[in-house]
Amino acid sequence: MSVPFWIAGKPVSSGSTVTVRSSYDGSVAGTHAVPTSADIEAAVAAAHEVRAEAAGLPAHVRAGALDHVSRRLSERAEELAELITAESGKPIKWARAEVGRACSTFRWAAEEARRFSGELQRLDTDPGSTGRLALIRRVPRGPVLGITPFNFPLNLVAHKVAPAIAVGAPIVLKPAPATPLTALALGEVLAETELPAGSWSVLPVDNDQAALLVSDPRLPVVSFTGSVPVGWGIRDAVPRKHVTLELGGNAAVIVCPDWTDLDHAAERIATFAMYQAGQSCISVQRVYAHAAVYDELADRVVEKVRAMGTGDPCSPHTDVGPLINTAAAQRVESWVADAVAAGAHRHLGGEREGASVAPTVLAHVPEHVSVLADEVFGPVVAVNRVESVEEAFRLVNASRFGLQAGVFTRDLPTAFAASASLDVGGVVVGDVPSFRADQMPYGGVKDSGVGREGPAAAMADLTEERVTVLTGLPL
Repeated sequence: MSVPFWIAGKPVSSGSTVTVRSSYDGSVAGTHAVPTSADIEAAVAAAHEVRAEAAGLPAHVRAGALDHVSRRLSERAEELAELITAESGKPIKWARAEVGRACSTFRWAAEEARRFSGELQRLDTDPGSTGRLALIRRVPRGPVLGITPFNFPLNLVAHKVAPAIAVGAPIVLKPAPATPLTALALGEVLAETELPAGSWSVLPVDNDQAALLVSDPRLPVVSFTGSVPVGWGIRDAVPRKHVTLELGGNAAVIVCPDWTDLDHAAERIATFAMYQAGQSCISVQRVYAHAAVYDELADRVVEKVRAMGTGDPCSPHTDVGPLINTAAAQRVESWVADAVAAGAHRHLGGEREGASVAPTVLAHVPEHVSVLADEVFGPVVAVNRVESVEEAFRLVNASRFGLQAGVFTRDLPTAFAASASLDVGGVVVGDVPSFRADQMPYGGVKDSGVGREGPAAAMADLTEERVTVLTGLPL
């Protein structure tokens, strides 16, 4: 049976359908209806029409809807995890973790909606403003176009939808064509709320139809997560719109000479270089280990990666599943071959079978090759030796990306130096860059994008200040 899409909070079907298949074995994950041009127009028109009503919703209505979604996702957790695995090939252990995170994202947004109150500013600090007080509120910039990628088909959708609902901004969501089914299932939960018609729509359309949505003046905010060229292309195409971009990176880890628990560091590096087959914006891609710890760390990383379970993503024993499609796996395979040809040492991995690439550990990788310089988005980690922490800082900053970095150190001055000098959106001390708490500001600099996710940070991005000056008050 074909799954409907969602227009202004209502399920809609059409005569055209698309079948979504697993990249692991080609099995059918589901079939969904495809919106027509008229359907797309209806969704945008509804968002535009309801913008004032949505902005005026009481905080308890917005927060209550978000709480309901969080609760219902938790109740349907296993069903949704299995759907994520079916359409994305993500191992079931990581799919379950994603559902749990999405529950938290909606819960955090509900809490933020309740305290999204603005601020008061005394103006009588100047004699000419005696008796005046400014009330500074944040109001929605307008309806939002949310464009999400395939690698987190629920939680990255949550990071678009939840902040929009929290501030009272209608949202038109375009999920990734490879993984639309989970977003459509989220629509079933949203439809159980009392949000006004037009507050949200889910349009599973091809990427080539996104340009019309991006250019539509009725959607003044674009929130995009995905590839670098597409993201900056959107910003260049609509310079007068408010555009936020989360574009990924080649996340680095620095292991300092004072770090003694190398087994723990190796476990964390191996796990988060390979989880979800490396298809995460902050999966560990580059490791710069000080010469004093390099040999032991590299050996332990290889040992940890070699022990990982691969294969059927539906198995609870699988740590590393397939990539999203065969073309992605072929690209990763070629990048590994290019690195080896350029002088890198391959400890293990690199072989491809269909859409799966064997977990790969490289060493002594030249800085210019793609597995270091670009975003590999595959199960590949490069472990390189450095002679000083300062050299490691320099190499991390040499990248055109700057999302997050991890620094294994127990030395407080080194930790503060990393925070001050690493040109990234976030520095994680004592762990890998793959750590993300969904309530914290999350985003990057340079080619990693602009703007921040996390409910509170995204709510600020989706709104603008409106000042009301009150006069003649006894302050």
